[in-house]
Amino acid sequence: MARAARMLALARAAEGAVGPGPGRARLVLLPSGGGARPDPQGARGEPAEGGCWAGGSASAELRCAGAEGGGPGPWRQEPGHPAEAWCGAGWREAVAAAAGALQAGGLVAVPTDTVYGVACLAQDSAAVRSIYSLKGRNGAKPLAICLGDVERLYRYCHVNVPDELLRDLLPGPVTLVLKRSEELNKDLNPFTSLVGVRIPDHPFMRDLARACPGPLALTSANISSQGSTLTVLEFQDLWPQLSLVIDGGPIGDTQSPECRLGSTVVDLSVSGKFSIIRPGCALAPTVEILKKKYGLVPESS
Repeated sequence: MARAARMLALARAAEGAVGPGPGRARLVLLPSGGGARPDPQGARGEPAEGGCWAGGSASAELRCAGAEGGGPGPWRQEPGHPAEAWCGAGWREAVAAAAGALQAGGLVAVPTDTVYGVACLAQDSAAVRSIYSLKGRNGAKPLAICLGDVERLYRYCHVNVPDELLRDLLPGPVTLVLKRSEELNKDLNPFTSLVGVRIPDHPFMRDLARACPGPLALTSANISSQGSTLTVLEFQDLWPQLSLVIDGGPIGDTQSPECRLGSTVVDLSVSGKFSIIRPGCALAPTVEILKKKYGLVPESS
């Protein structure tokens, strides 16, 4: 019943997602178990078990019974509402919808392995400016880039650590700060020669990054200075300015402050050393790997 109740809350919230932005604020529910890629049948776009998906017309009827059965009855979007809700969309369709919205210059809310984020194409200068505007973010605070695989990291960064080190930490809840290459958009963090790199340990994020022609710019889905978010309803006020909201369900324990810490950010730009910029949620294992396995020392040493 929990999934059915969530669908009802989301559908009601979507009806209020009206305001400025790049168009229709669409909501996509990943198939059950949104943190894990579903079976091939679900990936072909067939409804997730017990669910359905609706999209297209503004008067689309949403019948979301939920996998447990006995779910809520149909909801109907009134003509003129700018929000659509998709329930049980196939995995590939969700990835394609998000990639399409990003390539059209939009902002997309996404689940990660730590907290919910907002992504755009890092090589799209206008979209990058939109993220800063959305969050009310200080223009001197950098954005990280997000990739699907370690191999792609070498195109956008100058790497001075062993490849094995990268693969010990990525994918995972860690942001590695490295020297940026000339391939990266000059309008992205123009005030620094460094860039943070994320490869979230989340299959949807990795599939989405692989589906895009270049890196994603990624930041947390919240107004700057406010807390990180673990469900899509927690950043409902941002929906009107987003092209798409991908709901992968709650991320961790919503009652636990530790689950809102975000990724551990570590600077590896100086050979043989590391510097912790943000402790985040994976500090201890990250430091252990850097010190014990690779002999790196804290930069202050």
